[in-house]
Amino acid sequence: MAFHQVRFPLDIALGAQGGPERATDIVTLASGREERNSRWAHARRRYNAGYGIKSRADMAAVLEFFEERRGRFHSFLWRDALDWQAADQEIGIGDGERKAFQLTKRYGAEFDPYLRPITKPVAGSVSVAVDGVAAAFAVDLLTGVVTLEAAPAKGAVVTAGFEFDVLVRFDTDRLDIELSGFDAAVAPHVPVIEVIGE
Repeated sequence: MAFHQVRFPLDIALGAQGGPERATDIVTLASGREERNSRWAHARRRYNAGYGIKSRADMAAVLEFFEERRGRFHSFLWRDALDWQAADQEIGIGDGERKAFQLTKRYGAEFDPYLRPITKPVAGSVSVAVDGVAAAFAVDLLTGVVTLEAAPAKGAVVTAGFEFDVLVRFDTDRLDIELSGFDAAVAPHVPVIEVIGE
C-alpha cells in the first residue's frame, strides 16, 4: 500500500455526502444513569462520492481513479467541501528553542475545544506568523509540520492559516455501476473513509 499524492476529482467530491464520525461507548446502569467513553481521540470522516456523480464522464473519471488506487489499497487526498481551510489558528507558544510546530485546526470555544491535527496542507496555502508578524518557514506537505527558520521567543504565539485536504481511501473493493441513460451513469454507493496515522 502507498499514499498517492493526488486529489479525488474535485467537481465530484463537491457533490458528495458525509462528515465526521466519533466512536462513543454508552453503558446504561441499573439506576438508569449512563456512563460514556470516547474511544477515539480524533474524529474519522466518511463520505459517499456516489452523490457527486452526475454524468457518464463523471463515472468514467471515478472508475479510472478507483482502478488506479486498486480499490481500498492505496490512499489519496480528498477535499471536504465544507471544511478545507483555516485562518489564525494558534499552533504553539515559543520557548526560545523549539522551531517545529504541528498545524492544527481548532473547533469550539473555550469550554472543551477540539484540536484537529492537519497532516495534508495544500502546497502554497500555508502562512505563519509569530506574535502577528509574518515568519520565514518550511512546511512538510506529508505531515503538516511547520519548521520556522528562527525559534520563537519564550511566550510568543505562533499562528497559521492554511488550506488542507483529508487523507482517505476507498472503503470498498467493488463499484456497482448502472448506465441509466445515453449520457448518464449511477453508482449510488462509492464510500470513502479517512485514514488515520498514515
